Amino acid sequence: TSLAKIIKLQIHAIMEVPTRLDKDKLKDYAQLGARYEVAKLTHAISIFTEGILMMKTTLVGIIKVDPKQLLEDGIRKELVRRVAYALHKGLIFNPKAKTSELMLKLKEMAATMDGFYRSFEYIQDYVSIYGLKIWQEEVSRIINYNVEQECNSFLRTKIQDWQSVYQSTHIPIPKFPSVDESATFIGRLCREILRITDPKVTCYMDQLNTWYDLKTHQEVTNNRLFSEIQDTLGTFGLNGLDRLLCFMIVKELQNFLSVFQKTILRDKAMVDVFKAMLSAVNPVKGIVANASKVYANAVAKTQKIWGPYLESIMKVGQMQILRQQIANELNYSCKFDSKHLAAALENLNKSLLADIEAHYQDPSLPYPKEDNNLLYEITASLEAAGIHNPLNKIYITTKRLPYFPIVNFLFIIAQLPKLQYSKNQGMTCRKATDPVDWSPLVLGLLTLLKQFHSRYTEQFLALIGQFIRSVMEQCTSQKIPDMPSDVVGALMFLEDYVRYTKLPRKVAEAHVPSFIFDEFRTVL
Repeated sequence: TSLAKIIKLQIHAIMEVPTRLDKDKLKDYAQLGARYEVAKLTHAISIFTEGILMMKTTLVGIIKVDPKQLLEDGIRKELVRRVAYALHKGLIFNPKAKTSELMLKLKEMAATMDGFYRSFEYIQDYVSIYGLKIWQEEVSRIINYNVEQECNSFLRTKIQDWQSVYQSTHIPIPKFPSVDESATFIGRLCREILRITDPKVTCYMDQLNTWYDLKTHQEVTNNRLFSEIQDTLGTFGLNGLDRLLCFMIVKELQNFLSVFQKTILRDKAMVDVFKAMLSAVNPVKGIVANASKVYANAVAKTQKIWGPYLESIMKVGQMQILRQQIANELNYSCKFDSKHLAAALENLNKSLLADIEAHYQDPSLPYPKEDNNLLYEITASLEAAGIHNPLNKIYITTKRLPYFPIVNFLFIIAQLPKLQYSKNQGMTCRKATDPVDWSPLVLGLLTLLKQFHSRYTEQFLALIGQFIRSVMEQCTSQKIPDMPSDVVGALMFLEDYVRYTKLPRKVAEAHVPSFIFDEFRTVL
């Protein structure tokens, strides 16, 4: 209870003294009453600790009792109980709130956690324990346990408490009844972020790392959100959020594939459209005659299937953006707080990749064996330090799917009329009533294609290249001076695709003449 009182005083009463202070404000910061109270409580704690530490190790029956260990365990129990309760209570959101309470709640939570941390740091010398070590161990345990419980909803075989490496019978982490569909606070936080950055109601500006409301054009949130989460939940929290997003992406991709196989490929009329389209675009290196009519017909006939398709792709894209932002924040803080670790991890990663590439060039060179955990373990460390690219991840195993490139091609050209190019903002949505957000669309499609053989991606890019060439050819022959907006959209897609995947520009120039690629912005 004394520790609880100190925590309360540290959070609510005592102001931190700034490094520079005006003389006349000294009295305000003195807060003699509160500081006297803290000193009194500290004195009581230190006398209590002294008494315990003077006791010798004794045997109770056959059980050996170490007073110092007993004291530490008691402190750990109290810390776990209080922090877990604070996180549970502090991160409950009202989904019906007009403006999101997310940042406000995170700021309050950060202040509470900081109070806990400072109190612990303050008290450690008086109770002769390593406060920071205990703090990091227990807080990471609480957060990782909650992440594990949240991820259980995505697993067929759940991880029970007795199987969990984070739960302990000795110092148990309390479980709280769920408030909504999420099992824990980390799920609530994740779903609140997904709710406010939903591509249906917001527009993501990649250059600014900011989400804007589609209707009011007000800023919804930006990358400060992730710094705030870092302040509140630390690296463990961001890492846990990242893991949860991975599970959500996997689930979304699995749902998407089942829809693709059960709905699209079983619809005979659709399959006929795809067949007709394939014969119309053959050979892909050529140009489609009467292009705009051929493409418009195919899009019109397939219009009804794109609703759920678009929703799934944009959800995946949205989660990929969040994962990128999290990786960015983790990497930034890692380079600041432990630059040697960041440098060591980066170098080890590069050298491992170089060795693996060398092995594939010459199989006689060494390669980590199957029973070697090195790659698995370094991946966890790299992800914790944000040294990874979420866009390169393979989330699910896939089988060959017929018509996959042509379906995705038709999907993207069906979305292009809903978008417009603006010089300042890039590709934006034409009507707020028919929302399509460009970045999630590109990243979602990119992630989806990444799950399949690279041959599909090549065919898909070839179809887009052919679309651009064919429509441009038709415009030239009909002496239409302006570049059609759909062609601009397709070129922007190729450009962004190359940029996000970090592929050489030659990949796109194989399908579109380089002069179109280089000059298309100048004619807009």
